[in-house]
This record gives sequence, C-alpha cells and structure tokens, in this order.
Amino acid sequence: MIKLIWDFRGPAAHKTAEHHEIHLKEYSNAEQLIHRITGHKDLNDMHSIAYVVVDESEMIPVRDALKPHRGELYTDQ
Repeated sequence: MIKLIWDFRGPAAHKTAEHHEIHLKEYSNAEQLIHRITGHKDLNDMHSIAYVVVDESEMIPVRDALKPHRGELYTDQ
C-alpha cells in the first residue's frame, strides 16, 4: 500500500489539512478505492499533512488525478 501525502505549512496548516482530508474521503468513496484510509496529522505547529492510502494498482490514476506532493510506503502504525 502507498500513502499519498499533501503538505500544508503556515499558521493555517492544521485547518487546511483537516479540510483536505474531507475531500480525500469524498474522493475515496466516489472512486471506490480498495482501502479507503485517509487522515491528517500535525508534524509541528507550522506543518501538517493530509493523506490517502491506495493500493499499488490504484496509485498512478489517483496520483495523476489528485497531484499529491509526495508518497511513501504505508505501514500500519
């Protein structure tokens, strides 16, 4: 599984990441993604992320449609 990540920086980072996750959930449900795992996380006061987890078979179409900033292998933590 691959975690596609969007980075948000600045004083509004938390709220922006939180809101972006709403759209990722909507997309995940509309496109019937296999895992439907989304989330957001604060890395520090000025940097937050939103993410969606996709199967390897879904990665390229989702990446091309949503333009994440980066990706990494997903591990259940």
